[in-house]
Amino acid sequence: MTQPDRETHGTQPPFSQVNSELPSLPTGPVGPPGPPAGPSRPPGAGPERPPAVRCPGSTADVSVRGPAELADALPYLIGFYPDDSIVAVALHGERGRFGGRLRVGIPETEKERQLIAPQIAECLEVSSLAHGSRPDGALVFFCKEPAAGAGGKDVMEELRPMAQEIRRACGELNMPVYELLCLSDGRYYSYCCPDSHCCGPDGMPLAEPGTSAMAAAAAYAGIRVHGSLREMEKRLIALGPPFADEQARALDAAGSALTHRLLTPDGRCRVREETLALAERLMERFHRHAPATTAETACDAHDDGLLSHDEAAVMILGLQDRNTRDRAAAWMEGLDVRPALRLWRALCRRCVGPYADHAAAVLTLAGWVAWSGGDAPTARVALGRALRTDPDYRFAQLLHQACNEGLDPELLRQCLRRGRGTPRDAEPGEGPSSSGAAGEGLP
Repeated sequence: MTQPDRETHGTQPPFSQVNSELPSLPTGPVGPPGPPAGPSRPPGAGPERPPAVRCPGSTADVSVRGPAELADALPYLIGFYPDDSIVAVALHGERGRFGGRLRVGIPETEKERQLIAPQIAECLEVSSLAHGSRPDGALVFFCKEPAAGAGGKDVMEELRPMAQEIRRACGELNMPVYELLCLSDGRYYSYCCPDSHCCGPDGMPLAEPGTSAMAAAAAYAGIRVHGSLREMEKRLIALGPPFADEQARALDAAGSALTHRLLTPDGRCRVREETLALAERLMERFHRHAPATTAETACDAHDDGLLSHDEAAVMILGLQDRNTRDRAAAWMEGLDVRPALRLWRALCRRCVGPYADHAAAVLTLAGWVAWSGGDAPTARVALGRALRTDPDYRFAQLLHQACNEGLDPELLRQCLRRGRGTPRDAEPGEGPSSSGAAGEGLP
């Protein structure tokens, strides 16, 4: 498994910013793709039959009738609501089966927005070809909330040039965009539909969450949809003052105490074993003390209370060693998944101030255990943050690529099972580092 060049052919978006996602729902018909885009194609042309998607465990298709239900379906396509994002969905075949998904953040500048349009079109085509066939069409969504004093229509007009560039870029690849929606301020706006009854110039209100046929089918199939991307990332962001000040002091003290012990191979080995012993005690604690609520904020506050500043400091610094991280990654399946994810998230929130770059290791562990436990959306968010923290963190790069390509995590689980409980000493002269590059084991 190799990482794509961040500038493959000069057109692929940065790897740390793009999710080329396999379908989170098995593909179902979405309406016929129609003729390729071109100068003679009417702006509002699109599928003649209502789009549909098929939910797991079911042979029935769920019709998605028009832009309103397409907008409602978006969180079910990628597993969460994608704030400040562009989402592109490939369509395949005569009835336009939903194919691969791609999510990328909305660029800040107009120049970047012009450059990203051909990148999105090429990436959607390439990722679809890698999984069997090129797209016959595409759906595109912009998700962005207005600034203070502005409205959804202002956002829609601001992004209109980028919408035109994306439609042009996809059309040049014979991959027409049948619908391009802007979701903002509780309304949806269509750049394609000329019908003022379903897509008025002032937008149309979004449906209440959970009221559509797609929501019902997803609930019946047991599909979990997270909240927004912003809410998911908040669970991984460092805590603020005054809590952060106390944690930074604990990290300073732990770092000073560890420095002289890391100068010898025996010292590094003892630090590794002590870190793993503490990790095991914390895992037992997180097993015993599960949150009594499902509210995410309350759950995180509960978990923060299970972890002292000193314990967090020792764990964060110890996990910078690759061998320690790899052995900690073995808490990855069965009853270990939920407490491990809670523990790694709690440690992410303790990577404060000057220790922010230390979060790459624990973010990667959070992404790994989420992916291993079947929660790909959470995995992509955590691994994406790990790569923003350290774009060169190799383990995060490999996991992010594997998750996006829909590979089976069982291969890595087998590797980690073989190494479970078997200490692997670092090479002489190697030890923990803030980049997590020291020691043997996985990259």
